[in-house]
Amino acid sequence: MRALVFCSTAVLAALLAVSPEVASAQMKLAPKATAPGGVETRYFTSIDGLMDGNADVILKETRQGKTVTAAVLDVCYPVAKNSDRKDRFVVNLQVAGQNLTGTTQSLGAKAPVTVKLLRKEAGDTFEFRGQISIGQTVTEVTSPDNSDLSEKEFLDNQTSDDGITPQPKDFTDVSPEAIAVKVKLDAATEFLKSLKGQDVEVTLASLTVGCDALRAGEQTINMSVDPERAGALLAKFKATPGVTAAGWTAGMTEMDRTIRIPAADWRDGDKINRDKLAAAVAGVLSRTLAAKPVSQSFNPATGKLKLVFKRPNQDFPALELTDTIEVAGLVSPDKPGTTDKLMLWIGSPATTTTDESSGAKLNLSDEATADEEGDQPDDNGSVEALAKELKGQRWDADKSVWK
Repeated sequence: MRALVFCSTAVLAALLAVSPEVASAQMKLAPKATAPGGVETRYFTSIDGLMDGNADVILKETRQGKTVTAAVLDVCYPVAKNSDRKDRFVVNLQVAGQNLTGTTQSLGAKAPVTVKLLRKEAGDTFEFRGQISIGQTVTEVTSPDNSDLSEKEFLDNQTSDDGITPQPKDFTDVSPEAIAVKVKLDAATEFLKSLKGQDVEVTLASLTVGCDALRAGEQTINMSVDPERAGALLAKFKATPGVTAAGWTAGMTEMDRTIRIPAADWRDGDKINRDKLAAAVAGVLSRTLAAKPVSQSFNPATGKLKLVFKRPNQDFPALELTDTIEVAGLVSPDKPGTTDKLMLWIGSPATTTTDESSGAKLNLSDEATADEEGDQPDDNGSVEALAKELKGQRWDADKSVWK
């Protein structure tokens, strides 16, 4: 299996700043255009077999005609089997005919690294054999049929989208509660420690430092925060040492379940009267779901609304079972800054059934199949009913406008 590496143009610039001989990407092959005997740079973006195929490998070669005059090997790999943590080494290889050799140490664990490779050209492809040792671990390399890539192919296939939008025009492409911060790796620990005790939720997956982050020297931290505090928090983050980018990103909202409503009726001064709006939403959903409102609450960190309803279960009325329905929601301005509109997102209802009758209880389990779990529950037109009741607009995905 080949491990392929993708990186942005910014990542490439960061790579070259650290080592002018290192970069990564997955390339589309194109005919070689360099004149015979000319100097050119070629890339291999995989060498099979390293770390059970889980290593991201980039071998950069400088050639005079068909003769390799310089080579750099960049390998990013799991620190242990099945681990999400990565380490990396970059080694300048000595070239002696078909032999590529070099020593270095890994950047994280500082483990000694030794590389011994035999490179053979076979027509339009290349074969690598040999050993790579990291600490006490020795990997045998047997990698035939490798294709090389030109510098132009490398650059043409870069991507630059990190998912962060510093100044969105509105919240139709990004989610009002979802923010992201790109921070230099040497500042990431202090930045994350500064979030302790704050009303923010950090996405656990974004704590993993992957190969792209190791090569770029920057890590993107994703968070959820109350939309009314997001702008001020991002301004604070942008002024934090080590932060290179901050803005909104994708999150929980889906435009097909979002409506836009006039803000005037739901404000107390410059603040949204969330309790008033939540009560109105609960009133509409109690009709569409044929259920009695039980509770409404807002998450202090993310501003996420949680509505709970109950109704008699109709599958076997004589058992007097109860359906408990939870509906998530989010209310926010429809764009950053001053606006006279609010956005209201309502999630699909999630229903659980229990025996809440008096006396002995019937124990129930919900063993829905994978296909059934993928089906969206029927909310009986709740979003459309909310749009009508609250004088709201729905999103037209075909025309990308509110209608």
